[in-house]
Amino acid sequence: MTYVRGNPKTKKALKDALTRGQSMYAFEPGMGRLPDGGGWISIEGPHYPEPHRWYARVLVDATGKIVSIK
Repeated sequence: MTYVRGNPKTKKALKDALTRGQSMYAFEPGMGRLPDGGGWISIEGPHYPEPHRWYARVLVDATGKIVSIK
């Protein structure tokens, strides 16, 4: 599964960070890869060791930077 660097505790916290213009990046631990050239992906949070409490679809660019959130 894909997570967000900075480990926002809620989907609202991620949306607020994007609204403020803060750069947020998606990552996949282990062998996972983000889509080449960017695209829509599913993310969840917060990441291990906390239990996952939220899920979202985000648009990432080629570097993994989150551009938009649904």
